[in-house]
Amino acid sequence: VGPGLGADSIAAGKIASIIGMIAVVVFMASAYGLFGFLADAALIINMLLILGALSFLQATLTLPGIAGIVLTIGMAVDANVLIFERIREEVKGGRSPISAMEAGYKRAFTTIFDSNLTTLIAAVILYLFGSGPVQGFAIALSIGICMSVFAALVVTRAILEFVSDRKMVAAISMASILKTE
Repeated sequence: VGPGLGADSIAAGKIASIIGMIAVVVFMASAYGLFGFLADAALIINMLLILGALSFLQATLTLPGIAGIVLTIGMAVDANVLIFERIREEVKGGRSPISAMEAGYKRAFTTIFDSNLTTLIAAVILYLFGSGPVQGFAIALSIGICMSVFAALVVTRAILEFVSDRKMVAAISMASILKTE
């Protein structure tokens, strides 16, 4: 691929990534209300962590690397959706909002850990047996997986605990979590 075509592909990949990120942010905010905004904040922190790690490693952002980052965005959102659905189940089961958050994180952990570990194993295999662009994809995906697990399980939880410590959760209508299809 010539440099002109490669640059066009990378520019299109960046635009697609930005559009995808905006769509995810809008979806999470509309589906989960305040909790969606908190997940969006964690997602933005996740992206900053990924870009910081790639910058620290002095990695060149290629089209496969962008694809790895986009896949990571989807997986980070998936982790937050699992957590919020577990919280929703706990609230429907009669738990208080604070207790529901604790139980929701505890119940979602194994699913999140398993799915991300499986993807990380696949990324390691791609890195070991792939070449050039495939290895770039594997590196971006691996970094993204580690950062998304950290963001979903630590950052989002820290934000929710900060909000709950301020008694904001008790004052907030749980309507955003209690929405039913």
